[in-house]
Amino acid sequence: MPKKGNRSVGVAPQYATTLGKTANCQTLVSLTLARGEVPVAVSLALFLPETWTRDPDRMVSAGVPEGLRAARTKLKIAVAEIDRVRAGGVRFGCVLADAGYGSAPFRQALSARGLSWAVGISGRSKVYPADVTLIFPVAGRGRPRKRHVPDQVSVSAETILADMSGRAVTWRRGTKGRLRARFCALRVRMADGPTQRIGGQGNQHLPGDEVWLVREERGSGERKYYLSNLPAEATLKQLAATIKARWICEQAHQQMKEELGLDHFEGRSWTGLHRHALMTMMAYAFLQSRRLAAAGRKKKNRLPTTPALDAGDPAGHPGSPQSAATAAMPAL
Repeated sequence: MPKKGNRSVGVAPQYATTLGKTANCQTLVSLTLARGEVPVAVSLALFLPETWTRDPDRMVSAGVPEGLRAARTKLKIAVAEIDRVRAGGVRFGCVLADAGYGSAPFRQALSARGLSWAVGISGRSKVYPADVTLIFPVAGRGRPRKRHVPDQVSVSAETILADMSGRAVTWRRGTKGRLRARFCALRVRMADGPTQRIGGQGNQHLPGDEVWLVREERGSGERKYYLSNLPAEATLKQLAATIKARWICEQAHQQMKEELGLDHFEGRSWTGLHRHALMTMMAYAFLQSRRLAAAGRKKKNRLPTTPALDAGDPAGHPGSPQSAATAAMPAL
């Protein structure tokens, strides 16, 4: 959230996603629970840059709680908030996040908790083919090697998918028609294991868990890359639909700013900012309940024009306000 001055809690020159550049702003880590096309914000936690965490007097002046004054990355905040909502009884099917949260520590933290996930990554991220194996290297001279090394070298995500053309996938119907793009997917092993010196290559990450590597090619020619630990039997359409489900959470962020004034807070304190964020989330949840109630009355009053063959389908119709995915997904 762009912000002037230097006294508002957490404000500092940092990358602002809304502006697409580095600017003076406050950054909140957002956790949103979504089911179908219905998002509800469940957490907005302020990130404190290093210019704040290394200045105790500044944090005391802004009212930062004593237990939250230590430096924490956005990834650690995100994992802590996921743990908090899970401890509160929230259940969901898959964690979604953009490339800013797609690094190995975040993915590994989710996997360690037994969670399914689909996250964005850079096309330069290194991966191994799924059939890579660890072998003892042959020693040309000297003592035999005692450490395993991969029998194949790691390459970038964009390189390993370069020869795959992909196919057109439609994941939902929008206001202007069906939304589609070209997708391709490949089972790989991420190069995010422990580091080890491998011959003349220097220190290299060993292969990690086997996951899906997905490439999306949009109509503009732009390519985006994703990783997911969804089951190996998942279809390309399931992968695409899961990845693209994040759009509704981005819409929630936009609506909370434009319609409910999330980014209009004029105070400077930690408590004031988080109270403002909490009231915004409560207002958004209330408006969602009213929207769903209105949609339910409209559906109830609508006379059927064809035999109701799918009247017992609990998932509703894709694209309608009552639609429900197989499981809710928090997105960051």
